Amino acid sequence: MTATGHAAAVPAPGCALCATPGSFGHRDLAEPGSGLCPACIAAGKPTREGLERAVVIVAGQTLAGAESLDLATATPEELAYRLGAVKRSLRSVLHLLAPVEGEGR
Repeated sequence: MTATGHAAAVPAPGCALCATPGSFGHRDLAEPGSGLCPACIAAGKPTREGLERAVVIVAGQTLAGAESLDLATATPEELAYRLGAVKRSLRSVLHLLAPVEGEGR
C-alpha cells in the first residue's frame, strides 16, 4: 500500500493476456500494451491485409444496400443516407489503392 492509500503495483509473473512466463512490466490500464508479451502486442495490431479485407466487406455491404433501395418509393432522407454511405465506402476503397507513404511502388 502506498502513502496515498492505493495498492502498489506488483509486477505480474507473466503476460497479462496469455500468461506466458517472463517479466513484461507492470500492467497499467492507461497503457494498452503494458504487461503484455511481444506476441500479444503484435497480435493486437491489425495487419494491412486485415484492414483491406474489412474495408472491402463493408463497401460490398454498403453497395448491396444501395442497390436494394427502391428509388420510386425512397424518401429523400433514405436517398441521402445511401448516397453518403456509398461515398464513404468508395473513399475507403480509394485509400486502399493509394500508395502507402514510405513504400516504393
